[in-house]
Amino acid sequence: MESQGLSANELRLILIVVGVVVLAVIYYLGSPRKPGQGRRVAGKPGGERREPTLAGADADDGLPSMRATDDDGEAFVDDAPGATASRSRAADSDDLFPTPPRSNVGQRPEQPVERIVTLFIAARAGQTIRGSDLVVAAEKCGLEFGDLGIFHRLVDGKRELGPIFSAANMVKPGHFDMSRIDELSTPGLSFFMALPGPLPALDAWDTMLPTAQRLAELLDAVVLDEERNALGRQRISHIRDDLRAWDRKQDGSRIRADW
Repeated sequence: MESQGLSANELRLILIVVGVVVLAVIYYLGSPRKPGQGRRVAGKPGGERREPTLAGADADDGLPSMRATDDDGEAFVDDAPGATASRSRAADSDDLFPTPPRSNVGQRPEQPVERIVTLFIAARAGQTIRGSDLVVAAEKCGLEFGDLGIFHRLVDGKRELGPIFSAANMVKPGHFDMSRIDELSTPGLSFFMALPGPLPALDAWDTMLPTAQRLAELLDAVVLDEERNALGRQRISHIRDDLRAWDRKQDGSRIRADW
């Protein structure tokens, strides 16, 4: 029997996921450019720099488009970050956070979420990811569509433990409508694992990363870190060290609790 309502912990997880999507876009729009970024435009006084556009108009920028749109083509991000901060959040809440579909597949046990580890899969500049391609690629990568209307990787033989990690749409509201999946066109996906989970954090990461890399390969996309930078070896090593330390801390907490 499927759960009919959202628990406080599940609602918190949903808001975290949607928050990750929103913050990722706002980060790109609002973060200051480092010196040397952008391109010089010929004919401009002093060699004025021109920043890459978000809509993918400059194909040689090498940056994925982050101008996310909903099914009606409406831009997800306001043209001016912060310009609508005074709008009534209550009035927009139903549009921003509609109740996602529930399923026993990938449903997380009632357990506090202490940490979220995130990766992004982004379409290349000027391209998008089609829903039909996503479904085929997700199946090849061992992902299952389920709870909250998103994809999950489950533990073989222990599905009741919940997802090792999940993959949501980068476009609001984050879940996928399978009845209209052939109409979907998205700039990317948000991979995330909620800790603690069914596996130690480092093992979960070592499952999520190659899956994200394989999915990106199948979709001709790129893998980015939580700050939307290219995911290089140094960053991967840092994340693994961080999660190894987190596992040690968790083990220490369990030992103290046993005492």
